[in-house]
Amino acid sequence: MKALLHRHRGLCERAVDPLEIAVGLEAYGITDRTAAHYRHRDVFSLAEELHARVPRDTERPSDAGAQPPPVPRVRAGWLLLTLLPGALGAVTVTGLRLAQGTPRLLVSVGGLLAVALATRAALRHGPLAGPPGTRAWRTAPGTRAGRTPPHTHAGRTTVGTRAWTLWLLGYALLGDGLLHAVLSGGPDAPPTGAPDGPWPTATAPALALLLACAPAAWCAHLLAAGAHRGLAGSRTLRQFTAAVTPLLLGAYALFLTALAVLLALCGTALHQPAAYPQALTLGALLLPARLLTTRHHRRAPARALGAVALVEALALALPVAARLPGCAFLAVPVQTLVDAWGETAVPALACGTAALALLWHAGRTLTRASAHAPTGAPR
Repeated sequence: MKALLHRHRGLCERAVDPLEIAVGLEAYGITDRTAAHYRHRDVFSLAEELHARVPRDTERPSDAGAQPPPVPRVRAGWLLLTLLPGALGAVTVTGLRLAQGTPRLLVSVGGLLAVALATRAALRHGPLAGPPGTRAWRTAPGTRAGRTPPHTHAGRTTVGTRAWTLWLLGYALLGDGLLHAVLSGGPDAPPTGAPDGPWPTATAPALALLLACAPAAWCAHLLAAGAHRGLAGSRTLRQFTAAVTPLLLGAYALFLTALAVLLALCGTALHQPAAYPQALTLGALLLPARLLTTRHHRRAPARALGAVALVEALALALPVAARLPGCAFLAVPVQTLVDAWGETAVPALACGTAALALLWHAGRTLTRASAHAPTGAPR
């Protein structure tokens, strides 16, 4: 017990209550099984003893005076920012339908740039940027000689996640049409933006995904607010997990329901297929990836998004490579899949599989109190 106290003395001295110590111990990998070696029934009981053993400064607030973590508030700023990508996307789609020739190209380039900037702003503010003051528990005390600093790895992972996300959104807009053109011997012409063109673009699902930024932010806000209330009302880590797990699944189901409604509305308004399989699976992948990223778990989302992007790239590259002499066998897997279920099967299967894996990871990670622990006083 003395060795454990010495190892985590800084955590115990900064904590204002046993729950904060329990959250930190959980983040460092100490489980109820580990606590049993110290003759305690769970991590919280072990945290109570550590909290009682550490001498405290009289100027620090007592347990009775400790305030529960503040519940995130709804602010007009991030509400408007989450609506901006969908609004600019709708303006761009309208401009593409009205413009012809060179103006259509200018509208598409300007619209893509405006949508990209609006989406970036929406992801940097509000719930999609992460709860304010969330503690990054997984930090190393130092860096060994010859190793890349942790913040460098995080920066590379973030850049990779953005690149994969852009690829997936671009494939949702152009991928199915390009795959059909490649399997038909093309493409013979660049995309024109017209639904009946040689390379049709799926504007309805792309617009629905942009409009889904708003419900995604609301679901992230509901999860953050519920987790903060759980931190204030739970006495054990198991109790917190039991309270947050249905909240996470409920927010996930609510987002998918809202996305399905948006797909139906956009498909009806634009007179295009709603593309439910590929759009719903992509949305089911992007939401947990964003929730994990905002809570400092960037590696799993980057790997999942990268794997899906690789599968989609291979689906486009293999039929092209099969045109080389003696390489016709390369197109067989993609051609067989498309003949059975259509071009939509490639993104639907890839995104759906990755979404299930990422949801399972989020269920193990975002239901831990350490993922929602607020930052303490300045050190």
